[in-house]
Amino acid sequence: MLAILFSMNDMTKCCYHEDEGFSCNEPAEASGLCYWHDPKIIKNKPEDIARLEQFARDGGMLRGISLKSAHLPGVDLVRHRHKVGYDMTHAELYRANLHGAHMFNLNLKHASLMKADLRDANVHFANLENANLLGVKWKGAKIENIHTGNIIKQERLARHAEHLGEKEIAIDYFEQAEEIYRDLRKAAEREGLFAMAGNYLRKELTMRRHQMPRLSGPRVLSKIIDLFCGYGEAPVRVIIFSMLLILVCALLYLFTGLNYDGHIHIFKFSNEFGTNIKLFLNCLYYSVVTFTTLGYGDFTPIGYSRAIAAMEAFTGSFTIALFVVVFVKKMTR
Repeated sequence: MLAILFSMNDMTKCCYHEDEGFSCNEPAEASGLCYWHDPKIIKNKPEDIARLEQFARDGGMLRGISLKSAHLPGVDLVRHRHKVGYDMTHAELYRANLHGAHMFNLNLKHASLMKADLRDANVHFANLENANLLGVKWKGAKIENIHTGNIIKQERLARHAEHLGEKEIAIDYFEQAEEIYRDLRKAAEREGLFAMAGNYLRKELTMRRHQMPRLSGPRVLSKIIDLFCGYGEAPVRVIIFSMLLILVCALLYLFTGLNYDGHIHIFKFSNEFGTNIKLFLNCLYYSVVTFTTLGYGDFTPIGYSRAIAAMEAFTGSFTIALFVVVFVKKMTR
């Protein structure tokens, strides 16, 4: 008799279960799922806000809960007096009204927030890794220190489709990823988080580049700009490029020769090792002088060195101007 009662009680429990081993033990509705995990129940009753807050405080399982089209403005889902927030991994928040909600330090990994209303919500330190953020309304949301991972869900899907040769599917996902990064950039700019906005800008333009045909002029140019200065957001890249250019040109001068006071400075295998090192240092000095367009006149190029010097001087003047623009842009933020 006890065994029968136990089986009947066990059957009334929510049948929600994850492969990771998480299961819900709440009483089941007619569907076999509890009130919070049943996607057919729209949580838009006035008492649902208080009920959800109490459910979270009582230790109820928030993983995978369905809040599709829920009306929960101002809901408080902050786990007070705890360093770790509530776990809402795999939660369904499609078109949920979370206007002004308190979601500090909330774990929304793998959740769907597609078209959710997060206006004026507090999403500080929320974990949004691999979450669907397409169409989220971010206006006024506090998004400082949110974690979206190295790449968002749509970008990961796009790259996977691209790897499989599914070009149309890949382009569609890249368009979605571009939209998400653009929305995040605008939200960060409104909050004055310009460093974050700069990172999202680079991501946004990268997604746009991947929608262009391979080896097309615009895509190649976009890639060069990205490598060169990170779309104006990475001044360190300009410095690295400058140092590499100076070093490469110095090596070229070493083998093509420079004229110094009537003597030709050029690498020869017959020279002693120390002599060749001294020649290289002289070439390095000349490369720096040429790159910065100082032109002291003590060394002069000869033969092919003239073409190299002209190219380096032109590139150097352009690179220095670009670095100033990028650096000032970052500093004024």
